[in-house]
Amino acid sequence: MTGNSGGPWGGNGRGSGGGDDNRGGGRRPGGDSPQIPEIDEIVKKGQEQLRVLMGGRGGKGGGKGTGSGGGPSLNRGTIGVGLVALVGLWLFASFYTVRPEEQSVELFLGEYYATGNPGLNFAPWPFVTAEVIPVTRENTEDIGQAANGRGDLGLMLTTDANIVDIDFQVVWNINDPAKIMFNIRDPQTTVRAVSEAAMREVIAASELAPILNRDRGLIADTVRERIQTTLDEYESGISIVRVNLDKADPPREVIDAFREVQAAEQERDRLERQADAYANRVLAGARGEAAQLLEEAEGYRASVVNEAEGEASRFLAVLEEYQQAPEVTRKRLYLETMEKVLGNVDKVILGDTNGNGGGQGVVPYLPLNELRRNTTAQATDGN
Repeated sequence: MTGNSGGPWGGNGRGSGGGDDNRGGGRRPGGDSPQIPEIDEIVKKGQEQLRVLMGGRGGKGGGKGTGSGGGPSLNRGTIGVGLVALVGLWLFASFYTVRPEEQSVELFLGEYYATGNPGLNFAPWPFVTAEVIPVTRENTEDIGQAANGRGDLGLMLTTDANIVDIDFQVVWNINDPAKIMFNIRDPQTTVRAVSEAAMREVIAASELAPILNRDRGLIADTVRERIQTTLDEYESGISIVRVNLDKADPPREVIDAFREVQAAEQERDRLERQADAYANRVLAGARGEAAQLLEEAEGYRASVVNEAEGEASRFLAVLEEYQQAPEVTRKRLYLETMEKVLGNVDKVILGDTNGNGGGQGVVPYLPLNELRRNTTAQATDGN
């Protein structure tokens, strides 16, 4: 330690650093007692230690612990503060936050380690690092002429050798961030390539008319399923949300002719529906008449059969009576038969013309038909 340089006890007021030991002052009365440090020296030592803690260096006349080269002074306080700072930095680098719409992939020395959930996660740096990936955000890929400005990009061939211009949009998100990080190099390019291939495959198996009219929704669903199946085979970690079929039209060069063909087909369909309606109406009427004739024939058959059965029953009854009284029955049958025969015949009964009956005075010519007609007219007038 350097000698005291005086001060309040007789020193010359200069600081430490090379004064003569034989100068006066600086000692207690009594000779060889130890020196009392000056207040300035104590302050300077405190300032030097503060500079060391703050990263500075000591002065030329440094106190205890200061080398001749002016290097930093290390002690327990300095080391403790450094350790606390290092621990704080390490914790700051190890803790990270994941939002609800995100997931993280933790890597241990570059290899997959774990998947972090939303919230505060811990990955001990530098051995474990984390990559935060948005998983619920919907990404879109537009494919076709409208999206790329190329007239031939959306042209596809149908199974009936027609060409259709297709514009569609694929909406996708991430369902497994680890797979998309390690298995897919360029997710957007992969989704575009797979989507275009799936659409061309579906269009190649369909005819033109259903694509333009009624099967757009079915085609979009089929394409989405095929895209998802292919991406699952790749283990891409991508989920297809939906496929929007924006446009399905013939090429611009033939669209006018195609519309004329469509109009002619619609007219043909209308005439076919009218013909079918007329055929159904006529066929229904013919079937009704046939059913009516069958019913009438069935009724006639039933009446004839019943009548024949009744006549047979009557004949059997008459036969039974005839067997019991032949003469009476024979006479009765004769009278009934004559009544039936003569009942509907115009007849005139004359008595004996030989003078024995009421036939006297009858002239040989008599207009019987006129008499019959007059009699019938008088009977009608009387009624």
